[in-house]
Amino acid sequence: MKISNSAIKKIVKANSNANISDTAANAIAKLLEKRAKEIAKYAVKRASKNGRKMVREEDIEAYKVKYGV
Repeated sequence: MKISNSAIKKIVKANSNANISDTAANAIAKLLEKRAKEIAKYAVKRASKNGRKMVREEDIEAYKVKYGV
């Protein structure tokens, strides 16, 4: 899944008056996609260990606690 450059640009604009280039937005998107895959992998594994097929918010919270995010 690809995070769009326009989504990144909206986030940057909402949090500052700065503009962001397409290449910078793309770099942020790639970084976020990589982190999202790591979080999803952890959450799915944790849900499975707990006998669930559905990932819950608690699985994401557990990732945050474990990795200090």
